[in-house]
Amino acid sequence: MKKRLKPSVADIKLHKNQQMSLYIPISKEDDRINRLILINRQSSEEINLPLTEKDVNENLRLLYARLDYGKWKTKLLNGEIWDLYLQNGEGNHRLRTTKNAIELMRIKEEESGKTFHPYITKKGNVSFRFSEIDFFAGITNVQLSDQGKLRVEGLLEEVNLRNVSDANLLLKDALNVESRHPLQIEEQPSEGFHFFTTEVDLPETVTEELPNYLISSIELETDDGNQTMWRESPRLKYYSKDSLEEIFVTSFEDINVKFKISTSKIANYLTIHMLEDNIVKEFTNKLEKEIVKARRGKRALKFYKKVFQLVSYLPSKHNLVVFESFHGKQYSDSPRALYEYMKENTPSYTLIWSADRRHYEEFVERGLPVVRRFSLKWLLVMTRAKYWVTNTRLPNWLPKPKDTEYVQTWHGTPLKRLAADMDEVHMPGTNTLKYKSNFIKEANKWDYLVAPNQYSSEIFKSAFLFGKNMIESGYPRNDYLIQENNQETIDQIKEKLELPLDKKVVLYAPTWRDNQFYQRGKYKFDLSLDLQKMRDELGDEYVIVLRMHYLIAENFDLGPFEGFAFDYSKHEDIRDLYLISDLLITDYSSVFFDYANLRRPIIFYVYDIDEYRDSLRGFYLDLEKEAPGPLAKTTEEVIDSIKEFERSGFELSGSFEQFYERFCAWETGESSKRVVETVFK
Repeated sequence: MKKRLKPSVADIKLHKNQQMSLYIPISKEDDRINRLILINRQSSEEINLPLTEKDVNENLRLLYARLDYGKWKTKLLNGEIWDLYLQNGEGNHRLRTTKNAIELMRIKEEESGKTFHPYITKKGNVSFRFSEIDFFAGITNVQLSDQGKLRVEGLLEEVNLRNVSDANLLLKDALNVESRHPLQIEEQPSEGFHFFTTEVDLPETVTEELPNYLISSIELETDDGNQTMWRESPRLKYYSKDSLEEIFVTSFEDINVKFKISTSKIANYLTIHMLEDNIVKEFTNKLEKEIVKARRGKRALKFYKKVFQLVSYLPSKHNLVVFESFHGKQYSDSPRALYEYMKENTPSYTLIWSADRRHYEEFVERGLPVVRRFSLKWLLVMTRAKYWVTNTRLPNWLPKPKDTEYVQTWHGTPLKRLAADMDEVHMPGTNTLKYKSNFIKEANKWDYLVAPNQYSSEIFKSAFLFGKNMIESGYPRNDYLIQENNQETIDQIKEKLELPLDKKVVLYAPTWRDNQFYQRGKYKFDLSLDLQKMRDELGDEYVIVLRMHYLIAENFDLGPFEGFAFDYSKHEDIRDLYLISDLLITDYSSVFFDYANLRRPIIFYVYDIDEYRDSLRGFYLDLEKEAPGPLAKTTEEVIDSIKEFERSGFELSGSFEQFYERFCAWETGESSKRVVETVFK
């Protein structure tokens, strides 16, 4: 019986005529190969790559294929991600690779500015994608120098060094604290790459918690004569055929510290661990990690599901309510508003928060009753609770106990198409059919759904296929905006956030892009708003506060704009930022529906509206006709709009009043009361 086919891509080469060659060695005994194909992950469209072969030796033969980018360009551009398969009589088989530097084989698409390149997926398979990567870099060696410093060597994609004014290696520690280390770059490139070196100073003292360093990326400051800009490579991988010198020991204040340099198994990302050279502690740490790993594994999840199902048959506690906001990451939004109302007005209920393990301490510090998400205690609380109150989807595998009532507040009036109303889904880790199916399966568990206005109520019914209890109350979270809109509260929040009391505040709150991501649940965002121009034109009278969507993973360096730009993306509740801001800049985020309750100016910065509207999501509203404020496509237009509002005394148009009546009329500061009186009879 023949063994299951497990070939892999041994090499990928890029030619100057925008063609890529792929080399796949296989056994001579395996004569079942039919073809090599690329399959579009979203649409399942296929591209056949002709195969040729030659004998290598008596046991091995080499398959060879060529991907002609010029020939397939139009078709390739129709999909973000293409997966590579080898087909035989038994079906399609995903191809892995033994080469870890395949991302370096890239083709720059001049018209769109995107880059087409192969990459290794989380599971170690070969795929091709379009991404907005500016340049590549990689690490070839890390070692301890004679001076007691970490010496890092690597390669950098060929750039015009005459335009480079600054170049650094970016490191991040376990607390996400960044440090930059100057690069020495060889001027003469070899095979399209410059070689670089840098040295990293080790900490002078050792604390109880030894830091771990993530070698993050290369940053370049370039000046082409017209503008100065910072450019950043993707996260660095280890590119070398030689084995890495993994462990060395040095001393700090009579403590022996072991430096362990490791690479992730598939992606080859580098991490530098600092450990006390103590066998007992090292064994204990390793054991703890293995326990955590097992707890998060597939078997553990399967066991957890079964236990949840069994325990859910126990009688529910009729006065127990569990609250969760944004997957347990925040104490915020409508669940917070309902919790605070019930705490004051329904003392007979037991109220508990569900918190993500990474944010658990934030709830503890607030003195909130809290349970860690997916812990054993959480399982017991969730299965016995009479009510679940959340603003996002819970895991699909989570069964709703028969006596539990699920209150879904959702988290915004929809502008972008949702769930069943979406034509195509471009998010990582799913496809259109799977996404819609999972969403509707989850929505079928909801017993109550909160609607902020009639427009949303109608959309929720169609998008979620929801036919149970729609609570047409307005959003509980917006009670705060109605009740606390006074100068005393505004000044108190500004002082807490260390914002100047004598300047106007501009809030910039954009949403995420489905097709721009690092991984599932972590999305990229390019800060297209030119902060330098904003400060030059408005800095005397304004400050700007950034509030990114909770799915956006970027950490922005606002050092050059100290005193003007502030990043409060991690502030627990955006409601405070609404209150203190004199003006909102957004794009396709639902924040503008909530902000309109304050009757303050809104500017829509929609530099990519054509792509977003026509390719990614589609809109329920015609934003260009119905937006309650001006649309801008450049930073200059944003600045002009702000100045125009100033000249008019921040006066709002008649179209704004029409918008307010349509979307905000239900919100009178008593939405929490209406929801509680409906659900908790």
